[in-house]
This record gives sequence, structure tokens and C-alpha cells, in this order.
Amino acid sequence: MSILIDKNTKLLVQGITGRDGSFHAQKMLEYGTSVVAGVTPGKGGQDVAGIPVFNSVAEAKAKTNANTAVIYVPAKFAKDAILEDIKAGIDLVICITEGLPVLDMVEVMRELRNTKTRLIGPNCPGLISPEKSKVGIMPGHIHKAGPIGVISRSGTLTYEVVDNLTRAGIGQSTCIGLGGDPIIGTRFTDILQLFEDDPDTKGIVLVGEIGGEDEQLAAKYIKQHIKKPIVGFIAGKTAPEGKRMGHAGAIISGGDTTAKSKIEALVGAGVTVVDFTDEIPSIFKKLL
Repeated sequence: MSILIDKNTKLLVQGITGRDGSFHAQKMLEYGTSVVAGVTPGKGGQDVAGIPVFNSVAEAKAKTNANTAVIYVPAKFAKDAILEDIKAGIDLVICITEGLPVLDMVEVMRELRNTKTRLIGPNCPGLISPEKSKVGIMPGHIHKAGPIGVISRSGTLTYEVVDNLTRAGIGQSTCIGLGGDPIIGTRFTDILQLFEDDPDTKGIVLVGEIGGEDEQLAAKYIKQHIKKPIVGFIAGKTAPEGKRMGHAGAIISGGDTTAKSKIEALVGAGVTVVDFTDEIPSIFKKLL
């Protein structure tokens, strides 16, 4: 089984006629994802790799019954792309675009309230349910279907964790990159519960990094609600205070935003925290 996406996912690609959108639309098709539509205003009636292009999300949904959208548009248009998805009633929106202004995300989060739409990202690699569906930019070939759910704030570290698991013969149920911005649509606590409720997910990997308090909130949630074994890794142990490390959300401002404080919180919640990602497979072989 998997969470959020599977073989029933019907995907539309916003910005499909651009360089990144067209490239990744074809890669998702090749992986087996049901890519049913593309959206680029003013270019309706065209097609990309046999995928029909529409002028609006509403039109694309009406014609194809798409239930998921992935966004590959420039940052200045991304807010409007997300708002269009919300208005059209798309179930799941994945925003790959990075560099969205914080005020744009404040507006998006306000509009998301009391709707059925779930947003993953922005500034994320997307998600994949191995051998079922891939939405985003994750390299499909390193994934293998299996019992471990992976949730991460870092795209690159997600790939590293997955590659180590697959090489050890341990597959994944679903792998999700949440995004590295200060304001994102879906957080650790949301996905942890979905994995806890999924009968085929037997263990969870949680990859965090410096900045913010998401890991501490996750630790509190784990302590109260999660019974499945979790292995954690926190990036940024040696990062100097006050310096941004790649992601907009990965900046230490002191206190609970340091790697040390996050590790302590997770360990206190019963999470096995490793120093190196290649330690994760051997721990699951003992736990499962």
C-alpha cells in the first residue's frame, strides 16, 4: 500500500510547456504515472508527449478528472497556480518551484483553510510511491516498493536515504520531500499520522535539518500518537549560528533550532537517531 499517490492518481502538470515542466512530465510518464493533462494559459490545444494542454486547471479537471497537480512555473506565478488548484478543488498539489515570497505563502495558507486541498511544498522534490506513481523530480530508479515510509525536509538527503535502503534490499511505501522553505503546506506531523494509519508501512524514516521547530513538534506528536519504529537523521550539526545553509528554512537562530536540540527531542520521543544515513538500513533490519 502507499499514501497520497498510487496507480489511481490522475496528474496534471502546470507549466508543462516550459523546459522543466516538459522534461519532468515525460519522466513521470515513463515511470508509469497517469499524467492526464498539462496546463499553460494561452497554449490550450497543444500537446506535450501526447499529453493534452489546457488553458486552465478548471478546464483540465473537467475534461480529464485530474485529482493531483504538480507545479513547475516561475516563482512569481506559483502563488496564482496554487490558488487556481484550490479553487478548482484539486485534492493534492505539489509545488516544486522555489523562491516563493513569504507573503505569497501566507496568502496561500489562508486560502487552504477549510478546503479539501493538501499542499506539499513549495521548494520540494515531490513524492513517490515506488512502482505505482511518481510526482515531482525524484529519481525513480533508486526506489523499490516495500514497507518503509520516508519523510524529509531535504530532497538530496531523501535520495541518499532511499538509495541506502534499496541497496540493502529494503523497499519504501511512499517517500515524501516536504520542502525547505519556512512556510510549507504539509509538515512532519501530517505525514506521520498517514504512515501510522497505513497497514503496509512498518517503519518510518524522518530526515530533518536545522532551522524552525518542526522536528520538536514531530517529537511531541510521535510521543503521543505514533507506535511504529522511527529512525531519524538531522542535518546541520556543524552549521554556525545565524548562517543559512541552502534552504530558506535552514537557519539557526539559537535555542530550539539547532541540530542538538532537535536530536534531543527526537531521542526523548523514542526515535533512534543516527549520525550517518548509511546506518539506517541495518537498524531497520533489527527493528522489523
